Amino acid sequence: LRGLTFSLSPGEVLGIAGPSGAGKSTLARCLTGILRPTAGGVYLDGHSTYLWERGSFGRAVGYLPQSLSLIDGTVRQTIARMQESDPRDVIRAAQLAGIHDMIGKLPFGYDTPVREGLHMLSGGQMQRLALARALFGDPKLLILDEPNSNLDGTGEQALIAAIADARARGAIVIMIAHRPSVMAAADKIMVIEHGVITQFGPRTDVIEMLSPEARLSSERRRS
Repeated sequence: LRGLTFSLSPGEVLGIAGPSGAGKSTLARCLTGILRPTAGGVYLDGHSTYLWERGSFGRAVGYLPQSLSLIDGTVRQTIARMQESDPRDVIRAAQLAGIHDMIGKLPFGYDTPVREGLHMLSGGQMQRLALARALFGDPKLLILDEPNSNLDGTGEQALIAAIADARARGAIVIMIAHRPSVMAAADKIMVIEHGVITQFGPRTDVIEMLSPEARLSSERRRS
């Protein structure tokens, strides 16, 4: 990543697009404080996401990584991020992710064990479970890296509804995705290529610039 500068306000949804290897997932890890920028910084309410105490930061942020990983535990523990929690908060997160009914059909409901190598859930169900984990506690910053890569139409509808709910309660949502159906939920779009921002602005403006007609017109102006 080189020289990225942007800011978002509460209730805004940013969609990030770009080719493979452009730096999108690296940016997501910087936003969550997993990686430390070699220059500059990432700040949420004026606080560095890298230096922020992890327990406090985790309560403010929800993260759905591109590569899913689960710690051995139950469905309830997975959604609650392995913390002691109010069952109502767990159910709310599951409902937002659209998996409450699905969980009810599992052998032990919310007490069903989940772990790596236990193939009780499909890829799409695993992704929606990870989405519920990200939504748990109504975080103020929600970062979703390819959140619909394994989802069917029903799963995508639940994802879009969850994004709308987060926006309505004033959360910032940042999602990395390629399907137009999910990008339609964004207020702004950022395009990253070779580690730099090549487009950033309101969704309609960026989509217009990315259309074949706009690219052709731009190339004609440059020539």
